[in-house]
Amino acid sequence: MRGKFARPPEGGTPNLFPLAKVAGLFHRLVMQSHELLREVFDKMTPKQVAADLGLSLSTVYKWSEPPDPASGSGVVNPLDRIEALLRSTRDHRLVQWICQRCGGFFIQNPKNVQHPHYLIPATNQIVQEFADLLHAIATATADDHITQAEAKQIRARWEELKSVTEGFVACCEQGNFSHIRNHRHHGAATSIQAQG
Repeated sequence: MRGKFARPPEGGTPNLFPLAKVAGLFHRLVMQSHELLREVFDKMTPKQVAADLGLSLSTVYKWSEPPDPASGSGVVNPLDRIEALLRSTRDHRLVQWICQRCGGFFIQNPKNVQHPHYLIPATNQIVQEFADLLHAIATATADDHITQAEAKQIRARWEELKSVTEGFVACCEQGNFSHIRNHRHHGAATSIQAQG
C-alpha cells in the first residue's frame, strides 16, 4: 500500500491510504472509500456481500454512497472505520495485519524531507541490506537446520530489505534521497549501540 495524502473533499477528511490502480499502477489520490466499494460491487454483487457478512442489502448498498450529513444518505463504511481507527491509534500493525491476511505486506512511505540528492549511498544501502539478508540466510543454513531464532532474524532482514527498497523506489519517484541517507545513519548508530 503506497501513496500520499489526498486532498480531502470540501468538509471531508483526508484519504490517508489511497490505493493504486491495477492497470498501470498509477496512484489514484482522489478515490474515496465509497467509490472503491462501488467498483468492488461491479465484480461482487452487494447481495452476495450482504449474505456473506450477514448484513442487510440496504446497508451494503449505502456503503457505496457518498456520506451526506444533510440528507442522511450513505453510512460510514468499514473502510472509513478502519481509516478512523488508524488515525486514532496511529498503529501501523493494523495495516500490516490486513496486508498479511491478503498475502502481502505494508511499507510506509518515507516522510518528505529536504531535497539534496544521495543516489549512490541510496543504491549502496540496498546492496548492503541484500548482503545482510544473504548473510543471515547463509549463517542459518550452515548446519542444515534453521531454528526459530534464525527464522526470526531472516524475517527481520527481509522486512528491512523490503522497506529500504520501497523507500528507494519512492525516493526515485520524488527525486529525494535524503530520507535514505538519514535512515542509513540512524541504522549505523543503532548498530554501534547494540555492539557497545
